Amino acid sequence: MKEKVAFVNGVYAAGAKLKFHHRQEVKKQFNQDPNWVEPYYIERFYEIVDEHRSKKAGYQVNLVAEAMDAFYSNYDNTAIPLLEAVRIVSLAQDGNTEKADLYLLKAQKRYKP
Repeated sequence: MKEKVAFVNGVYAAGAKLKFHHRQEVKKQFNQDPNWVEPYYIERFYEIVDEHRSKKAGYQVNLVAEAMDAFYSNYDNTAIPLLEAVRIVSLAQDGNTEKADLYLLKAQKRYKP
């Protein structure tokens, strides 16, 4: 279980670092332009990164690791890549079940065992 918790923790840390560095680069590039407005695609990128992290689980990444075990116990989910599974599980943990179910159905269709 320690390895699973470490993996989920690494995914969360990588997402946070990615978002932080991206924000810094955006600030550097557009710091001189007072009329610049952040485009929607940057906002959407941050939303997608945040979908991979459960806000309700917080620092209790063992909850996400246990949910991942339950996720992969279903045969239909065995071929789904880990990052897709983290996204689906994190959305479900945060109570966004409709979106999680939609992503799950798409992933099951795309990655058949």
